Amino acid sequence: MTRKKVAVLGTGTIGAPVARNLRGTFAVSVWNRTPAKAAALAALDGVEAHTDPAAAVAGADVVVTVLKDGPAVREVMEAAAPGLAPGAVWAQLSTVGVAAADDLAAVAERHGLVLYDAPVQGTKQPAEQGRLVVLASGPPADRNRVEPVFDAIGSRTVWVSDEHGAASRLKLALNSFVFALTHGAAESLALAEGLGVDPALVVDVVAGGPLDSPFFRAKAAAMLAGDHTPSFTVTNAAKDARLVVEAAGAAGVPVDVTAAGLRRFERAAAAGYGDQDMAASHLAPDAVA
Repeated sequence: MTRKKVAVLGTGTIGAPVARNLRGTFAVSVWNRTPAKAAALAALDGVEAHTDPAAAVAGADVVVTVLKDGPAVREVMEAAAPGLAPGAVWAQLSTVGVAAADDLAAVAERHGLVLYDAPVQGTKQPAEQGRLVVLASGPPADRNRVEPVFDAIGSRTVWVSDEHGAASRLKLALNSFVFALTHGAAESLALAEGLGVDPALVVDVVAGGPLDSPFFRAKAAAMLAGDHTPSFTVTNAAKDARLVVEAAGAAGVPVDVTAAGLRRFERAAAAGYGDQDMAASHLAPDAVA
């Protein structure tokens, strides 16, 4: 039997492993704004690389977008439009926020696509392991067409709602928690050091207790080692934190911690750490420096 085709638009930190994990089940085509990244997947992983989004999506049963933000997703999908098959499923994995999610729903309707709003929880390592958590919302009728895609890239799928955009709203709430954990670890370690205490003792005390978590361990280890190899960059974290603050403002919900964390990410980026992992929060200069 001919395998169904999935087109992945965007082969960065998350998109590349998503494409690799899909190839065992589907025929996979890819496109990236930097052609060399797509070509590298074709050379090593046996996927079909294209330099034009429309060519990448031609004949695809499912189109997956894994791009920087809402405007980038819209731009690429409009460029892909000549190759899109009416009735094709569009799985939108990017974190785009509330307003952009609504905007992309209009794009899907205009091109006759079945859209699933499906941002993912997890960064580089879970993506490589096929253990992302997919937050999905969209029509029940066609879920059987998109669920095999989600099963190939994730450890589980949480169906949030039949209503489009609900998954993107949940992703913002989850990101607020992720950023609080990141900055909390950064400040705790920095404060210990500033007070003349070995910051590794913070990890030692937390280990195995009710405050412990794999996320805390990973970020604290990176901070202590000074290893800021990007899993999720400061620049991307600032973008997502900004989406949280904007959505919260529109909803009338105070998010003082996220707003302060956004300023911390912005200081870290301004200090030259934008392309490093968000664990570089602990390197953000003093606000009054």
